[in-house]
Amino acid sequence: MTAFPKKILRVGFVGTGFIAEFHLKAMVGVRNVEVTGVYSRKAENRQRIADHVAALWLGECKPHESLQSLLQAEDVDAIWILTPNHTRLEIMRTIHDEVKGGRSGVFAVACEKPLGRTIAEAREMLHLAEDAGLNHGYLENQVFATPVLRGKEIVWRRAASTTGRPYLARAAEEHSGPHEPWFWQGDKQGGGVLNDMMCHSVEVARHLLTAPGAPRDSLRVKAVNGTVANLKWTRPRYADELRERFGAEVDYRNRPSEDFARATVSLEDEDGNELMIEATTSWAYVGAGLRIQLELLGPEYAMEFNSLATGLKIFMSRAVKGSEGEDLVEKQNAEQGLMPVLEDEAGVYGYTDENRHMVEHFRKGETPLETFHDGLAVVEILIGLYRSAETGETVKFPAPDLEDYVPLVARVSA
Repeated sequence: MTAFPKKILRVGFVGTGFIAEFHLKAMVGVRNVEVTGVYSRKAENRQRIADHVAALWLGECKPHESLQSLLQAEDVDAIWILTPNHTRLEIMRTIHDEVKGGRSGVFAVACEKPLGRTIAEAREMLHLAEDAGLNHGYLENQVFATPVLRGKEIVWRRAASTTGRPYLARAAEEHSGPHEPWFWQGDKQGGGVLNDMMCHSVEVARHLLTAPGAPRDSLRVKAVNGTVANLKWTRPRYADELRERFGAEVDYRNRPSEDFARATVSLEDEDGNELMIEATTSWAYVGAGLRIQLELLGPEYAMEFNSLATGLKIFMSRAVKGSEGEDLVEKQNAEQGLMPVLEDEAGVYGYTDENRHMVEHFRKGETPLETFHDGLAVVEILIGLYRSAETGETVKFPAPDLEDYVPLVARVSA
């Protein structure tokens, strides 16, 4: 029996890609945590993360040659699942088997978004975690973004308390496209930009509309309407560019996933008030870099945030030469001109407070704000949007027939 609170939470990473690096940067700002183990298929990737942990003074991180070895390690309390979408369910099954079989002392698990590629997958992720008695957290960073935390607190305390609850949340996220080939493959990723980024938008919007301290299911989804499109990457020039960059597996001439998505989500609160979410996501935005735009509107107030409207900007003339990189903002598209700079991406995007929240709740044996239940609820909305986009009709909730529905682009790519 694990005694809480634990002085230090010892975390094992499963996955060593781009998002794992972001979580490590965030962990520097988190107390009472050490990253003590890492597993991925490639030895050089495991060692890279272990070396990075050492450089950041986040603990002594052991590279493990198998997932079972990581799970059976005596110095690992919690697992962060940070691998590609199509691998997560099998990883969760292994965690479940090792814990249920008494071979692992792991007592908590956190999983990156989305929780599953279908409702059935997400529901199994939740079942496996709870059947193994694991505390579980859904890693939705935008809910913990610093402007979201501060903005929601002010709006609900000062404005909603006197003039009425907010009724409309808008969320948009866009950039010029993912870095890894699996994101572009519908069967592996589970879809296109709707699955990849709309999971952020609908959940941060739902969070902003939910009263502080109220359970997330205090808002009931009534209906969803979605649209998807291929605006850029199916054009021959850009389809060929993807093939050259990622290889024959990414074939946008014949097997594209959507690069634009729009969503309208209708909800109802406990008092029968109608609420709305409007969200858009895109892989076809070429600006300074990743752009997140959020709005929350109520009877006598409005909140706005744009991640590229930064306080810090730097200008570099054409005489300044340098290699391509992302040292100023994620998904950076240029190295010259007037450049917005996010001086603390891990903090602004929410990774620092997200990890701090998960570590403290796992360490104390408490239920986090975002759990696998929330991850499942997000997938239900996304799948409803895909069905709506395919049929051209609004999908009303509850919609039990969506349980095994697979988005069209995932079926085509399979």
